[in-house]
Amino acid sequence: MMKCLLVILVALIGWISATQVSYDGYQVLTLKVDDPVKLDALVQWEEQGIDFWDNINSVGHPVRVMMPPRLIDEFPAFLRDNEISYELTIPNVETVFAYERKVQNERRAYAMMGNFASRVAGNFTYYWQTPEISEYLNTLVSEYPDMVTLEEAGRSYEDREIMVLRISSTGFDGTKPIIFIDAGIHAREWIAPMSAIYLIEQLVENSAENLDLLACDWIIIPLVNPDGYQYTHDTERLWRKTRSVNPGSSCRGVDANRNYRYRWGWGTGISTNPCSNTFLGQEPHQEKEVQAVASELAKNADGVRLYLSFHSCGNWLLYPWGYDRILHDNNDELDLVGNLVASDIFAGHGVQYTVGNSAILLYPAAGASDDYAAAEHNINLSYTVELTCGGANGFDLPADQILSVATGIFTGVKAYARYVAENN
Repeated sequence: MMKCLLVILVALIGWISATQVSYDGYQVLTLKVDDPVKLDALVQWEEQGIDFWDNINSVGHPVRVMMPPRLIDEFPAFLRDNEISYELTIPNVETVFAYERKVQNERRAYAMMGNFASRVAGNFTYYWQTPEISEYLNTLVSEYPDMVTLEEAGRSYEDREIMVLRISSTGFDGTKPIIFIDAGIHAREWIAPMSAIYLIEQLVENSAENLDLLACDWIIIPLVNPDGYQYTHDTERLWRKTRSVNPGSSCRGVDANRNYRYRWGWGTGISTNPCSNTFLGQEPHQEKEVQAVASELAKNADGVRLYLSFHSCGNWLLYPWGYDRILHDNNDELDLVGNLVASDIFAGHGVQYTVGNSAILLYPAAGASDDYAAAEHNINLSYTVELTCGGANGFDLPADQILSVATGIFTGVKAYARYVAENN
C-alpha cells in the first residue's frame, strides 16, 4: 500500500513538473577573457539573452555563460572574432535539470507521506518549497513560544507572506546585539534559503548545543523572494528576479538586489532593460520584497551590529562598497572579521572562502542590500555571503550537499556571532 502511494505521489509531482520551461538545446560555455575591452563587449550580450552564471571578475577569470539555441551560431562567432577562448561545458542544460527534478520529486514524495511538521526537522535531503518553509516557521512558533516570534515583514507582488523570524532567549530586551540575516533574494539560488533554515534549526531546536549563539538576538528573513523562488520550482528553474509586472514590457521582474536606494542606478553592473537579469527597476524600493527587508532593518537598526545576506554561489564573503571600487571607512574591521570567519570555515570544513570588497574582487553593482544596510543604517559589519557552488552549473547543487554547505556556513556564522558578542 505504501509503495503504491509513493508511486502515485511521484507521478503527481512529476505531472506538475511537466509544466517546467525546457532548457533543451541550451548550452553552457566557459570563457576566459584576456582584455578589459573584450570583457566590456562580452557583458553587452546579457541584453541579447546570454545568462551569466558567474560574477564577472577580473581579466583572465573563467566565466560560465548559458547560451540559448537561437544564438548558437551568432555568439560563438562573436567569441572567435574577438579571440575570446571558450569551451563547451554543458552540451544540453535540460539534462541537468531533468535529473535534478527527478531527485526532487522522489525525495519530496517520500516526505509528503508523513505529517510535515513531524518530518521536516533535520530533513535536508531535498530543497523545500515556499509552503514548506512557511509551515516549518509556524511550527517553531507553536513549539518554542518563549524563544521565537514570527511576523509578516510584508507581502510579495503575488501576495505571498514574507516572514521574519525573531529568536531571543531574553525577549529582545535590548541587552544584546542583534544579527540580521536575509536569504533567497535571487530565486534560483536554492541553497541560500536552505542554509538560513538550517541556521534557524540550530538556533532554536538545538539551542542547548548552541547557547553561546544566544548571546546575540537574531532576526532572520529566510525567503525574501517567495514568488520567484516558487516560480523556479514550478516553471522556470533559472529565474532570478521577482515576479512583478513591468509596465510597457512583456518581461517580468526586477533584480531586487539592484533595487535598494543607496546609489541606485549608479555606474555599471545594472541594466535598464526589463528583460535583463540585472534590471534595476523603474525606481528604488519599488519592489515589495525590498520594502519588506528595508522596513525590518529600519525597525531594528539601532541594535543591529551585523547584517548578512545569503546568496550563491562562489565561496565569497563580500563587503561594501559594491557600487564602485571604493573602500568602506570600516574596511579594516570588515576585512579582519571576514578573514576570521573564513579561517574557521576552512579549519572545520576544508572550504576556502575569499574575503574582500565586492566591487574590487568582482565588479561594481549599485543598489545592493549590503551597501544599503551599511550606508543608511550605519551597520559597520555588512556582508554578502556567496555560498558554495556545486553540480553541473552551480545553481543545481545536489541535494546530497545541502547539509555540507549549510553546516559550513553555520560554522562561519558562529564565528561572526562570537566576534559581535565579544565586541558589542
